[in-house]
Amino acid sequence: MKKVIMSLLSLSLFAGIAVGCTSDQDKTAKKSKESKESTEVTSGASANGYTDLSELEDQYDIVIIGAGGAGMTAALQAKEAGMNPAILEKMPVAGGNTIKSSSGMNASETKYQKEEGITDSNDKFFEETLKGGKGTNDKELLRFFVDHSADAIDWLDTKGIELSNLTITGGMSEKRTHRPADGSAIGGYLVDGLLRNVKEEKIPLFVNANVTEITEKDGQVNGVKVKLNDNETKEIKSNAVIVTTGGFGANKEMLEKYDPKLKDYVTTNQEGTTGDGIKMIEKLGGATVDMKEIQIHPTVQQDKSFLIGEVVRGEGAILASKEGTRFVNEMDTRDKVSAAITALPEKSAYLVFDQGVRERAKAIDFYDEQGFVVEGETIEELAKKIDMPEAKLKETIEQWNKDVQAKSDTQYNRATGMDHDLSTGPYYAIKIAPGIHHTMGGVKINTKTEVLKEDGAPIKGLYAAGEVTGGLHGANRIGGNAVADIIIFGRQSGTEAANFASAQK
Repeated sequence: MKKVIMSLLSLSLFAGIAVGCTSDQDKTAKKSKESKESTEVTSGASANGYTDLSELEDQYDIVIIGAGGAGMTAALQAKEAGMNPAILEKMPVAGGNTIKSSSGMNASETKYQKEEGITDSNDKFFEETLKGGKGTNDKELLRFFVDHSADAIDWLDTKGIELSNLTITGGMSEKRTHRPADGSAIGGYLVDGLLRNVKEEKIPLFVNANVTEITEKDGQVNGVKVKLNDNETKEIKSNAVIVTTGGFGANKEMLEKYDPKLKDYVTTNQEGTTGDGIKMIEKLGGATVDMKEIQIHPTVQQDKSFLIGEVVRGEGAILASKEGTRFVNEMDTRDKVSAAITALPEKSAYLVFDQGVRERAKAIDFYDEQGFVVEGETIEELAKKIDMPEAKLKETIEQWNKDVQAKSDTQYNRATGMDHDLSTGPYYAIKIAPGIHHTMGGVKINTKTEVLKEDGAPIKGLYAAGEVTGGLHGANRIGGNAVADIIIFGRQSGTEAANFASAQK
């Protein structure tokens, strides 16, 4: 357990890194500082602010299973609707996989895009996400998702969680990935902000509270059974239950069941992501969808199974093979970039970037602290350190810089993440290879976040949001859409569960 806490502590520190701002961030730096100060009340890796298990009551209006981004968002929305919710988290700290999020939150037609003169549309966001998901996305969920994305950004603003800095991820044509104003990673910043709001709203949040069963009576969900500190089991009654337990990216048995080829892959998921919510819902007759759709992320540091965020490529990094050459459009969708890396003889590659990228993507400072980053004062020095042909890497970067200046990738037709060339030393590299990152499959829901049975009928009183659900992302998730998912559908689940619970009183 101590290992888990220390791991999450390092992730919380990852989120708090900010080493100054580049010139184009000066106008938002002050806002970022103020916003960050407002969220530093409770860390995603700290037990401070959690409710003592001795205060766990026998009944709540709504029980929320899982204290990641979706769960805390649902709780806040339910509280706004006048409900008395409680959050139960099996791990010793809140945050879930959300705390490991890096790049940002996608949204279209936002005020921050308009401030930067970016012309975007919900329709374009819809079509690009549908294309990224290979056309298999649940179109009703996707339509709701894009149409409520800007409102979700505004809602976070009201909670003191400002995401005003824009970048871009693979598969997108516009800068619609929103992150903290200083360009740092979104995960811990978002978790801290949500935790602060949960604490201010006096919403009870219990950790080491492992829900083992969702109970029902007369065809309607009526509560949960929860094991406290791996010891005492208690039954809690409620008028509605929201499941926000995440996916199954850390459950080797489930992963191999749905895709045996993944047996030897590392996973970026925190160890509590074991599919508990899916299994409990299946026992109630809940349907699942897209369970075989498991995303491999192309840029994972293998020794520590740590995701290197897409923002690094979005801010200008390239991928180079052991031979010192590019081999793919780095900003293509994750499945295609992963496949290109796997096709290399060594099945790994290097992210290569300059000081400019490092200054624009603050997460790199954390990667450096973890020992992931190799530095060279010159391209030749860097190449020598990573055992890559010096002349070839220099030639590759020089050609890339020419293409950036011409705004035309002559090799792989890359069209985004080309605002800056790689001409500012020192130079850096991070060795990466693909790893398990996201499970697109999960329980089937409708736009009200009601959990559905095989016949399409809802299970009364049961709602779900976030990675525990399936259908939204189709066969491949776009970077930045997972954070949007947990906020948009977390809010919706809180609202709809509150409507249902209030009608039961």
